[in-house]
Amino acid sequence: MGPRVGADASPRHASGGPERRIYGSIIWYTDILTTPLESGEFPRRGLALPRASANKEAPISSLAAASPQHHPADTPARRVRLAGSDEFPVVERGTYLNICESTALSRRVRGAADEFLDHVMYARGTRDVRQQHVDGARHKFARLIGTDAADIAIVKNVSEGLNAVATAIPWRAGDNVVLCASLEHPNNVLPWLHLARLGVEMRIVEPVEGAIEPAAMVAAMDGRTRVVTCASVTFAPGLRADLGAIGRACRSRDVLFLVDAVQSAGILSLDVAGDHIDALVTSTAKGLLGLYGCGFLYCRPEWAERLTPAYLSRPAVELPPERYSEMTGLDVPMRAGARRFEVGSVDYASCYAVDASLSLLSEIGMPAIETHALALAGRLRTGMAEMGLAVPHRAFGPEASHIVTVGQLGAGGHGNTTDPLLVRLSDHLAAHDVVHTIRRGMLRFAFHLFNSDDDVDRVLELTREVVSRKAA
Repeated sequence: MGPRVGADASPRHASGGPERRIYGSIIWYTDILTTPLESGEFPRRGLALPRASANKEAPISSLAAASPQHHPADTPARRVRLAGSDEFPVVERGTYLNICESTALSRRVRGAADEFLDHVMYARGTRDVRQQHVDGARHKFARLIGTDAADIAIVKNVSEGLNAVATAIPWRAGDNVVLCASLEHPNNVLPWLHLARLGVEMRIVEPVEGAIEPAAMVAAMDGRTRVVTCASVTFAPGLRADLGAIGRACRSRDVLFLVDAVQSAGILSLDVAGDHIDALVTSTAKGLLGLYGCGFLYCRPEWAERLTPAYLSRPAVELPPERYSEMTGLDVPMRAGARRFEVGSVDYASCYAVDASLSLLSEIGMPAIETHALALAGRLRTGMAEMGLAVPHRAFGPEASHIVTVGQLGAGGHGNTTDPLLVRLSDHLAAHDVVHTIRRGMLRFAFHLFNSDDDVDRVLELTREVVSRKAA
């Protein structure tokens, strides 16, 4: 089920070490170590979590457990949108809090896509003109995550990027990959499950209070671990992962650290060097504000040289430009770097579009965008908790993101919830043009640069109406 919006939306609601459990080639880690493994490997907050808390969601229904810095009284008002309706027409049509599922097109991005179509329609665009937009997008995304353009490949989507890495590793039977499968999107689980035919094991770490726990991820690694992978922000319940803690542990063990950044790129800051990320994949849609059908794959040069792509085509090899469409011999070297993963022609329309959207993000600046989105999310999260709604406890700490979820994790599925109050709330919000989604039974809202305190006020007002009717 897609986003909930509009009175005609159709509701579809439903009424000394880690313990291991082995099922074929999949291993579940159901506990975590409660003492540090090595200096610096615990999360930045420095908690040694009790064994009893593993795999339990701990929503709060009051502000007793919330950090005071997230209280509305301590948050400066953000009435001004960093980019308003003059750039994003969606702002005029309702309250759009769904960037975690769907992109929101700006006027300049629409203009860039139209420019490409005009080039095709009137035969005005040359290969060099198209390549300028491709190179522009590549360079701007590289700057966004703190790396060089040579480390960026253009792919179709997150799924293709993840599979490109998964199939490029020289696996041996008995190797393993570590992940918190229950918090990952299926597209970051299926590639690893598919490797079972090669004898590769999935080591599945259970979440702790709905979060990816770095200590548990590290505890699951051993001498045969080849990859550790996680989302930078989970799609539900929308918590940030401590990428630095996981990345440091992977780097010290020569394990490839692969990040799905689709829920954070363009909204929250990413630093591939500082967080020791070896490979990162995202879409040009969602937070990057581009079109569907295109994405970026970052690969650290030291790892790119060790990986052999499953597919090879013209963009991935070194051929002189004057021999672009012909072979000069059969001894053709692969490109040095991430571009060895590029297959065939890129989606030029999407490259024009994301070239424009990345310019917008750069003009405003990632620190300003992140601060803005987190402040709005914090205010909505606190307001929901003040009304007694269940909000993930750890969303009031360093794992807070621009995504706000309400409800019990797992109390429903994709587009449905078993909580009658949330059913009524979702219907009420949709009837008043608040665009949101339901994932894993939780109502989900997400903020970006075009949102403001007016959006938060609107959601809290509508929520109060539903909660007060219940109380009455």
